[in-house]
Amino acid sequence: MPTYEYFCPENGRSVEVLHGMSTTLQTWGELCDAQAIDPGTTPAHAPVEKLLGTGMVLTNARADLNDCAGPTPQGGCCGGGCGAL
Repeated sequence: MPTYEYFCPENGRSVEVLHGMSTTLQTWGELCDAQAIDPGTTPAHAPVEKLLGTGMVLTNARADLNDCAGPTPQGGCCGGGCGAL
């Protein structure tokens, strides 16, 4: 499932959540329910904005991006960008 980042202008918080591509969370209450977090004093109806969809699943196995010195042998770049080019 893809990871998405949502921002709530009402409280200034950003929250990452995993959900299907066809799902869009629209309110702080929906976001809190999806992540099982306490909404605090922010109204449940407060709108949220989808900021980022990585389109990938986050795992514990990841490369140390600080060790990336440029293009990989396959032609791609560590972390998605090549500062060495």
